[in-house]
Amino acid sequence: MIAPCHVYSSVAMATAPPIRVLVAKPGLDGHDRGAKVIARALRDAGMEVIYTGLRQTPEMIVNAALQEDVDCIGLSILSGAHNAIIPRVAALLKERGAEDILLILGGTIPEQDAPALKAAGVAAIFGPGTPLETTVDFIRSHVKPRSVAL
Repeated sequence: MIAPCHVYSSVAMATAPPIRVLVAKPGLDGHDRGAKVIARALRDAGMEVIYTGLRQTPEMIVNAALQEDVDCIGLSILSGAHNAIIPRVAALLKERGAEDILLILGGTIPEQDAPALKAAGVAAIFGPGTPLETTVDFIRSHVKPRSVAL
């Protein structure tokens, strides 16, 4: 007896590629526990995570984001340098034609700084104590879908 044969179309089998997120620690901030916790939570949620490590310049972050073809950049800042670093990252994304990359920020960001950061291009700011699922859900709902490669 011949076993039944199932033919699966590549279109039917194709699934959307995972969301790619670059997590970076810009500036001279040497504390990366929060960034590592976020990176792991995103990975556990099925996202591909590229963690660049400590002391990244805006240029290094944007270059890595473009080379890795990411959907989202998550920056973790505890040093207070967010008002200088974030506008530079956003400007570089614009210069490179990559404004479609979702830019989010985490760390100790004073509420009074949020409007200027959002005007610069930050989609969301997640402060200390934000549930990990809140960040995961935000990224999932705000990343533009990619086409499926056949």
